[in-house]
Amino acid sequence: MASLKEVRNRIVSVNSTKQITAAMKMVSAAKLRRAQDAIIRMRPYAEKLSVLLSNVSASLDGNENKFAQQREVKNVLFVAIVSNRGLAGAFNTQVFRLIRKATAEAEARGEKVHVLSIGKKASDLYRRSSWHTTALPEDLAALYDGLNFDVVAPVAEAIMAKFAAGEYDRVELFYNKFKNAAAQDVTKERFLPIEPPEVAADGKGAAVKTDHIMEPDRQTIVEEIIPKSLKIQLYKALLDSFASEHGARMTAMHKATDNADDLLKELRLSYNKARQAAITNEILEIVGGAEALKG
Repeated sequence: MASLKEVRNRIVSVNSTKQITAAMKMVSAAKLRRAQDAIIRMRPYAEKLSVLLSNVSASLDGNENKFAQQREVKNVLFVAIVSNRGLAGAFNTQVFRLIRKATAEAEARGEKVHVLSIGKKASDLYRRSSWHTTALPEDLAALYDGLNFDVVAPVAEAIMAKFAAGEYDRVELFYNKFKNAAAQDVTKERFLPIEPPEVAADGKGAAVKTDHIMEPDRQTIVEEIIPKSLKIQLYKALLDSFASEHGARMTAMHKATDNADDLLKELRLSYNKARQAAITNEILEIVGGAEALKG
């Protein structure tokens, strides 16, 4: 059995850890509320815009909309959207696991994979990897310092320019989609080329063609609206990941605090047992000494 001093030191250490995890839980809960409000407001608009983007792109000629061009896939870009810090359970790990799976599938098809890291944890992992790309030399981990559309737009523009120039034939986003504070869905989402819409059918099984009235004109839509829609898609993915990160960290710190409580109970029980054993030994020594004096 451990000595009283060792158990007492462990109790102090675990209690200090519990205070830290409890404080981190409260901080993450406060940040989660703001991040959750942002993604809840953005998501309906972004999803509806994504559907509209697919429908409009399908009605444009391939030469008009360079972001919908379907090419033979030789180079793919995987955008890993994770966090700058850990202590969030499996938040980052599940994204890395999905990327490894997608990479194995892509390489089996003869495609060359490049990974763009958004988040310090991804940069640390892929910096020495053959998948790592330096297409965007900026510090993308700093995006989370003041996450808004204006700081995300240049990143989306750079990715779109690389695709338009033919450096990448497909771009996919990997991130955690916010579900609620306790659950996140790891997601792989096509960014470029723009996916064609699902073909609707009438009751007889024939495809239904949807016509669009384009205002102000086709050129404005191609040059302004479609690029802006793609920027919003990337911004929405970052908001999803940001909210998911704080939800995952809050849950992880809540579990860590509960585990610290359980460990403290066990340590206090051990301490009381050790203290009782020490007192019993002292009594036995006193009684033994008294008996010796009588003899």
